[in-house]
Amino acid sequence: MAAKDDAKLAKARAALLDAAIENAAFDGFTPRAIDEAARGLKIAPDLAALAFPGGPKDLLRAWSEKLDDAVRAELEASDLTDLKIRARVTKGVRLRLEKMAPQKISARRAAAFLALPLNAPMGAELSFRTADAIWKGIGDTATDFNYYTKRFLLAGVITSTMLYWFGDESDDSQPTWEFLDRRIENVMSIEKAKAGIQGAVSKLPNPFSLLGSLRYPSRK
Repeated sequence: MAAKDDAKLAKARAALLDAAIENAAFDGFTPRAIDEAARGLKIAPDLAALAFPGGPKDLLRAWSEKLDDAVRAELEASDLTDLKIRARVTKGVRLRLEKMAPQKISARRAAAFLALPLNAPMGAELSFRTADAIWKGIGDTATDFNYYTKRFLLAGVITSTMLYWFGDESDDSQPTWEFLDRRIENVMSIEKAKAGIQGAVSKLPNPFSLLGSLRYPSRK
């Protein structure tokens, strides 16, 4: 595909994404949401099909990644030096929900779509990516086993907080932020306990060296 065609496709995809997400509030994450967006924007059906070849799944993935990238960029541009890790993580989760707030009904539809058994792996993947974007946005550079534990734990926080948020009808979402604070507190407690166990284990003598120091009686 020529560069001109690439640019045309990218432009169409961006326009379709915004329009189709608005439609998802009424049509859910279905082919109709994309088709209606294309019709309203006067985008040819074949171009719309190229923009989201996987249909609703590609639409939802594109939206989630757009939100993740926006959150990460905003976190990286923020001065977080005076904030503790807990506050940084909390800020990241709040940002993610706040950026979805204008399309809260569509977000509910997305959650329902991902709750279907066939879509559950995609839901787990997108949650992990969101957690990764937040950790990277606040400056996390972990590459060892902690890389995965941090992200899996935060993905659980994001998912549970989002579900709570869907039922929060308050004007300021304060109940949701209080729920988020409690969930972050739980995760940090787990991390502290894990660090304590790891520290204690590291101070234990090597069991193999102990075995080597034992003196067994020889058979006579």
